[in-house]
Amino acid sequence: MWVKLSRFILQNRIAIIVFFLLGTVFMAYQAKNVKLSYSGSKILPVTDSAFIKYNAFKKQFGEDGSIMVIGIQSPDIFKKETYNQWVQLSTEIQKLKGIKQVLSTGRIFQLNKDTVNQKFILKPIPGGAVASDAQMDSIRNTLFNTPFFEGLVFNKQNATLMAITFDTKILNSAARNPILKQIEDKAKAFEKSSKIKVHISGLPYIRTAVSKLVSNEFVLFLGLSILVSALILLFFFRKFYAVFFPILVVIMGVIWSIGTLVLFGFELTILTGLIPPLIVIIGIPNSILLLNKYQNELRKDGDKQRALSVTIERIAVTTLIANITAAIGFAVLYFTGSELLMQFGSVASINVMITWLMCLCLVPIIFSYLPTPKIKAQTHVEEGFLHKLLVKTDHLVQQKSGLIYIGTIVISIIAVIGVLKINVNGYVVDDLPKNSEILTDLKFFEKNFEGILPLEVSVDTKKKNGVFNLTNLKRIEKMEKMIASYPEFSRPISVNMGLKYATQAFYNNDTTFFRLPDNLEKNFILAYIANGGKGNASLLTNFISKDNQSTRISFQMADVGSKRLDAIMAELKPRIDSILPPAKFNVELTGSSIIFSKGTDYMLKHLVESIALAIVLISLLRLAQFKSIGIMFISLLPNIVPLIITAGIMGYFGISLKPSTILIFTIAFGLASDQTIYFLTRYQQELNLTNFGIPKVITDTITETGVSMTHIALILFFGFGIFTASTFGGTVVLGLLLSITLFVALIFNLTLLPALVLWLDKKKTRKLISDEESARNAADFDH
Repeated sequence: MWVKLSRFILQNRIAIIVFFLLGTVFMAYQAKNVKLSYSGSKILPVTDSAFIKYNAFKKQFGEDGSIMVIGIQSPDIFKKETYNQWVQLSTEIQKLKGIKQVLSTGRIFQLNKDTVNQKFILKPIPGGAVASDAQMDSIRNTLFNTPFFEGLVFNKQNATLMAITFDTKILNSAARNPILKQIEDKAKAFEKSSKIKVHISGLPYIRTAVSKLVSNEFVLFLGLSILVSALILLFFFRKFYAVFFPILVVIMGVIWSIGTLVLFGFELTILTGLIPPLIVIIGIPNSILLLNKYQNELRKDGDKQRALSVTIERIAVTTLIANITAAIGFAVLYFTGSELLMQFGSVASINVMITWLMCLCLVPIIFSYLPTPKIKAQTHVEEGFLHKLLVKTDHLVQQKSGLIYIGTIVISIIAVIGVLKINVNGYVVDDLPKNSEILTDLKFFEKNFEGILPLEVSVDTKKKNGVFNLTNLKRIEKMEKMIASYPEFSRPISVNMGLKYATQAFYNNDTTFFRLPDNLEKNFILAYIANGGKGNASLLTNFISKDNQSTRISFQMADVGSKRLDAIMAELKPRIDSILPPAKFNVELTGSSIIFSKGTDYMLKHLVESIALAIVLISLLRLAQFKSIGIMFISLLPNIVPLIITAGIMGYFGISLKPSTILIFTIAFGLASDQTIYFLTRYQQELNLTNFGIPKVITDTITETGVSMTHIALILFFGFGIFTASTFGGTVVLGLLLSITLFVALIFNLTLLPALVLWLDKKKTRKLISDEESARNAADFDH
């Protein structure tokens, strides 16, 4: 098969080059249409009950994360000059295209009663620029005597915020970017003129800032991955052609990966943005193996055609299986059902294999057109540091395998203790650096307004017009107070708050009447609201269903982490049921915060499943290749133990399991398995085609294949090491732990694996072949 493949590639060079070039041109044309994602991460599958309820909520009541906030804190906020600047800022932002509503102390409306027309009217405050200190005092008193606004747009610690609601048509698209930029510029201009620090936050702003960082890092990591790969190739081969052409091939692979994203209708996210540099990092070892084998074959007789043919024949099977195992590590993520992981896993796995095929075909073809390189006689490497280290490793395996077993057990036990310390916890802005201005601003709103992340409660009374039943309103009010008593949550915005404000307005804005109306008052007040037309009715219609059966209560909350939020939700459920019995009410807690927390829990649950699936698939692949159940089982340990050690490191160093770190395990298992494949493939070849005893075969495999394994491990180590330059903490940890895991896997694949293989095969009877054939076969497979 591999002989035929080699012949096909070398006999159809032009056709293959044209095929890949035309494919690359097509993919490049597609790649230019790649788009950044501006919506929240879609971690939960669309079939998840929490996600279904969240979408049902949005369909009925609208988006929950559509508000951007600007906040300030100063004793001067109610001084005439500062207040007028705040009014001007509010008015300018309201005029921007794509802004639905601006609510602030500089742009609010007082509800007043029109007894003649029996309706409420909205009186703007202020009606224009504040002209005197007396007018400013009047506005301040009005605000402070309207409980509806306290905690919503100001607090009595001299803090105030501006809530900016976006048109939902542009909320999750690139169209919001220029609007956000204009808002930010205007806010900074206010900061400069007023000398008051401005804080900006809200999900639209945070998501845009994150998308911008993803875009910047996409370019950064792609450039770094190419640079690191080029330097490694230059270090190994010290020739321009051996650097330029492999890099050119993997760049083609990168283009195909971006084109695949577009063809599948996917966008660039914090995860899919990592695929292009991953393609470079994983693709380069294919070229290194091909070039090493090509040079070694040339040293034998200088016959370029034969050298290329043998290179393809010998390297194709090893790299095929290695790349399949790497692809499996990504592909199993598809079966999690999470859209975010499905996109990442499918595109990465497909393009790992495409890049392998490109390297296998194009690298030999390109070198077939180049002049035959002058290959120096191979220097004797037995004096080199790496060779000496591998010789000592072989001595350890052959003479002191017991120490390897004991060391593995001790290290594993220590690691398991660390695993038990792992904290499962994710934050919405967890991956941003601690000195990020986004985090600083978020802390401002958490301190002064209990946060900006939405928590939504929907209450279905199970009866038409049930929302306005006074008994139900009082029950809902009791629930609102109970939830608001938690320090993590803000005061609510709800129908009850609107009715309380309307009752106060009905009694000429007397603050003592900021309460729910009684049955008689309720009928008058609802009539006044209805008579006010669409503008006034919207005070309630944003929070009730058309049949008045369901209502919405909106809270803002701090970014407390998924662990704390899960605990709060578990505590709230029975307390809510005691106030609103499930027999009469259907209460759902939802919102972006809940979806994020559920997503973290979901990913952890499916982490074990995806790793188990990867283990099963890769094990079956090894069974098919080596046709030995014993080999299949013992080959798992050198890959699983490094994962346990990595999990232990996370536990000891307080690195939480969260969406950005969960991926480490499946990716690392797939890539670590490559090293196992390199070792076992060479071991099997020597076992079948030489006359050497088992210990000798083990020695040769460690000292010869160990060199290639070490080189490739170093490539992956430094390749993934580039991710430590990320702005996102999760990406930094991903790169660091992947590098560590793969290096640890190298150690176990060169110690534990050969020790287990030696133990398994030492009693086998060797089939003897002639010394001449043995020498010939050994030389033939030496790469």
